[in-house]
Amino acid sequence: MIIATAGHIDHGKTVLVKALTGVDTDRLPEEKARGVSIDLGFAYDTLTDGTRVGFIDVPGHERFVRNMLAGVTGIDFALLVVAADDGPMPQTLEHLAILDLLGLSAGAVALTKVDRVDPQRVSQVRDEIELLLADTGLSGAPIFPVSGITGDGIPELQSHLSDVAASIAGRRTDGHFRLAVDRCFTLPGAGVVVTGTVFSGTVSAGDRLLLSPSGLPVRVRSIHAQNQQSDVGTVGQRCALNITGGDIDRAAVHRGDWVLPGAIHAPSDRIDARIRLLPGESKALRHWTPVHIHLGAIDVTGRVAVLDGQSIKPGESGRVQLVLDHPVGALRGDRLILRDQSAQRTVGGGWIIDPFSPKRGRRTPDRLTVLEAMELEEADARLSMLLDRASDGIDLQRLATAWNLPSAEAEKLWRSVDMVRTGKPDAPVGFSRAQWAAMQDAALVQLRAWHDKSPDQPGPGEAQLLRTMPQRLREDLFSALILELIRDKHVLRDGSSLHLPGHRAALAPSDAAMWERILPLLDVDHLRPPRIRELAEELDYDLKPLEQLLMRVTRMGMLYRVADNRYYLPDTLRQLAEIAEGVAKSAADGTFDVRDYRDATGIGRNVTIQVLEFFDKQGFTRRTGDNRAIHQSSAEVFG
Repeated sequence: MIIATAGHIDHGKTVLVKALTGVDTDRLPEEKARGVSIDLGFAYDTLTDGTRVGFIDVPGHERFVRNMLAGVTGIDFALLVVAADDGPMPQTLEHLAILDLLGLSAGAVALTKVDRVDPQRVSQVRDEIELLLADTGLSGAPIFPVSGITGDGIPELQSHLSDVAASIAGRRTDGHFRLAVDRCFTLPGAGVVVTGTVFSGTVSAGDRLLLSPSGLPVRVRSIHAQNQQSDVGTVGQRCALNITGGDIDRAAVHRGDWVLPGAIHAPSDRIDARIRLLPGESKALRHWTPVHIHLGAIDVTGRVAVLDGQSIKPGESGRVQLVLDHPVGALRGDRLILRDQSAQRTVGGGWIIDPFSPKRGRRTPDRLTVLEAMELEEADARLSMLLDRASDGIDLQRLATAWNLPSAEAEKLWRSVDMVRTGKPDAPVGFSRAQWAAMQDAALVQLRAWHDKSPDQPGPGEAQLLRTMPQRLREDLFSALILELIRDKHVLRDGSSLHLPGHRAALAPSDAAMWERILPLLDVDHLRPPRIRELAEELDYDLKPLEQLLMRVTRMGMLYRVADNRYYLPDTLRQLAEIAEGVAKSAADGTFDVRDYRDATGIGRNVTIQVLEFFDKQGFTRRTGDNRAIHQSSAEVFG
């Protein structure tokens, strides 16, 4: 369990931690000299049942709230410290507001310095504290009158902390490992050590991880968990990791970095969140207000883009997009605090809905309905609603990253929801069955429209049909959709063309009549059909319409366009291919040249060159210098 103190400066936080643990958390020379905590202090204690408890002593001065925020995110228990002589003070109120915005409901109050006042004053301050807690997550938290000097009340507080630690023992350790770095130093003979709170998962010595957002690879050499040597570290602990890596030194590590596996290394500079503005704010939080965002142990500047309306009123909550000046590591559910542009005042806070917010369309109705689904608490209900509302499907890999789901946990969730999973193995996409069926229906409608528009064509290729779809789809997703339609015999594939069952390419009546006149002319000089211009003169027909008709007949598979000015019937071309096979077979080395083939066919040199170049393009022959060899049989290429 990790406990963080909170409260006004000089209310006895450090003295209280020393009374509970025997450790003076003021470690900096300046802290010793001034008697004021400036940065985070740490202490550990072993409870009577053997549970190891970590204390984070945060500074109480308003100038060091930034440091305080680095210590209180990710904790289990808040110990609000209020001095009996002063009572609640400004930083008491701000620290309490921060704890409430972070969603902390587990905590207690230490009413310190009771040795300095009379019982009546203790009772009065207790009443003030109860009133102060009433509208927060710590409402009803127990209050312990204590003295760090005399030790009064310390055993009772320790006993309560032991009970709380026992109640949260055996917590879930699912999710990838995440440690929010709040300190970095070097040790002689060890190298770089980073410390921080473990937000999720477990880590073991030898694990290979990343420093995020820089992406530098690290290896964990050794672990101290709750200030003790350990082979593993887990959620609910403060850990010190001795890390090593080719580019790792103290300068490469910063407060606010994360240590985590590559699967969830996905820095983002646009984050959707639900934010609550503190009731004490004098004015609404307006669209595009500059702020400081505290998340994990980092403080980053950015702006607030309000998604619901143009502002959020004091005491109310709303959805926002945080547009950050620098990418940070963030996942769904992470808590955050907002401070004003000058970092002098806490204005609100909340939690992350989606760490991967889009750059465009952040306020469209479709996007807002997706965010509504993402706010649901239960993962299976959240996923079901997302599938219903995401018309383009759900990127499951990105979702697993955003929700911190290792592969086994993700697979379990995917199986719990009825959906269609498709796409590449490393980029799966989920669709609701209704949406998948609607896309298949749309593909059939587009295919029918294609046939109606081009009855003389066998059908479009897959890429052509995809371009007609009313919604944009990745090629691999559309291929999977078409494959299922083919498997169910709703669509047939003929070579590269797709068509509906029963569709046969047919010429229009006027084209069919003209084709009947063309066909005999193509067979007059069997191996050497006339050029297009010669056909037009013979038929007394305009050249352009004739070329268009011959192209339509070619797409139907009834002609081959061997050259720009010459078309061949399939039977004729197969005969020419068989002649080429005969010429090659009769040659000692199995090759032939233009002269050999011209003499065998009698079609003249120019036409011979046209035919042989066509054979090369079709893969029937392969040219080497001036000679050619048969690459595939005529039956394979021309049927």
